[in-house]
Parts: sequence; C-alpha cells; structure tokens
Amino acid sequence: MSQRNASNTTLGDFLRACRARVNPGDVGLPDDGRHRRVPGLRREELAQLANVSVDYVVRLEQGRTVHVSTAVLESLARALRLRPDERAYLLRVAAAGAAPLPSAPGRIRPQTQTLLDGLQEYPALLLSHRLDVLGWNALGAALLTDFSAVPEPQRNLVRMAFLDPAFRELYVDWRTVARECVAYLRMGTARDPHDPRLKALVEELADADADFRHWWSDHRVRTRAAGEKTFRHPMAGTMTLDFQSLVVGDDPDQTVFVYTAQPGTPAHEALRFLATWSASPAAVRP
Repeated sequence: MSQRNASNTTLGDFLRACRARVNPGDVGLPDDGRHRRVPGLRREELAQLANVSVDYVVRLEQGRTVHVSTAVLESLARALRLRPDERAYLLRVAAAGAAPLPSAPGRIRPQTQTLLDGLQEYPALLLSHRLDVLGWNALGAALLTDFSAVPEPQRNLVRMAFLDPAFRELYVDWRTVARECVAYLRMGTARDPHDPRLKALVEELADADADFRHWWSDHRVRTRAAGEKTFRHPMAGTMTLDFQSLVVGDDPDQTVFVYTAQPGTPAHEALRFLATWSASPAAVRP
C-alpha cells in the first residue's frame, strides 16, 4: 500500500470512529424514529452538518479521495465537535501522504540533560513522539524505574505500561493511564504515519495485548499537555502528581514531561522523601 493510500485509510478510519461517538441529539438532530443499526451519526447526517454530499463522505471514509481541502476538513471537524487536538490530528493525517515530516534523530542535547538534572525536586523525562524515553533525571528514575537498566529499544512508556508488570503496578488506575497512552501514541502517528519504529511498536503491542488492540482501533487521540496521575510507589506510598509537557526548543518531536506537586501537600512530602531515599547508596529502584 502506498503512503498516500495508507494516509487515506487512516483518515477514513478516524472519521468513522469520530462519527460513531457523536450523539445526534447533541448536535441538534431530532429523533426521526428510524432504527439506528450503529451508534452515532449516519453518513447523511454528517454530510448535512458539514455541508458536503453523502457521496463525498462515503469516498472519504473509504479512502478514495486523494486531496481534501482545509475548508472541508474544518467543516467536518466542527460537525463532529472535535477537540483542538483531534482537529490537529485530522488536518495532519489528511496531509501526511503528501508531506510526511522528517524523523528526528532521537538524541538528547547536553543542554536538555542539564535542564532535566536541574529539576532536582521534580521527576522529569524527555519523550519522543513515540513516547520513547530519551532522557530522565534522578527523581524520574526513582519514581518510575531505572531506565538505564532497560535496553534502549524497550525504553518506551507505552510498551512498558503494557508489557512490564512492575511498571503497570505503579499506576493506581492503570486502565485509564493505558488508554491515555494509546491515545498519545495515536496522536504521535500524525507527525509521521510511516515511521517504521512506531509501526513496529504498534504491531508488537497489538500482538501482545487485547486491550491495546481494542483501544488502538478506537482511534482516540490526545495531546500530552497537562493532567494528573496517581502512583502506588513501593517506597514512597500513594501520591497524586500533576504533570505537564514542554516542547524542547525548535524540535516538536521532543517534549520534557515533568511531574509536580503543590508545596505542603502529602504528594510534595512524598516527593521529598523519594528524593532523599533515591540519593542514598542503598536505594533500590522500583
């Protein structure tokens, strides 16, 4: 399959998945009394809302349309009530076959490592669009795992969340975290849908885990902006940490991922304990 055909297929799959998630009543469509064989909008309803023909929607979902105008994509995004990150994914996937973005080398700049090491009070990682762990600081290793002991090809947050039992145990709500990881990874495909390493990672996880297969086929996307996660750490106990991601310089392929806690909270005290414990010679990484 050519890159263009693969992109068209991805676009069609995404549109169908988004259409299935829209409640007709939420977009002002009355109940016409007709039985719905599938959830969400019918194709003719999406065509009506987006002001395009039904045939055009069919061709888009079947991957038979090569060039889609930005105006049409914006109209579809409004009709489907896409979030900003979902809209960005739609636009990127529609253009991916014509203009794939170059892959980044995946190397950490010395200045970036200095930044990570300078964040002594907070766990921090450097992640790629595949969620490969490119760099980390001491507290990041103490919170999650000693990444230096993980072979580089396996040093990926999504892979570890699904295939490493000890890593799974760190998350109190593993299913929510894992689903978000899949959505982050799906968002990463918009940068370069033809990335061979990303494709190999998806195939490995799909073969190994039924949950991953199901969630990947759901075509949900998320950006790694901000939020919170609750950890069950074997030494520091349970803590809920905020996180946010920061793009590194002019490289959109790399983001610094930082976990924080408000001063005076139990989570902040847990981080302080973790920093002290990890600095001791007898510390054993989780």
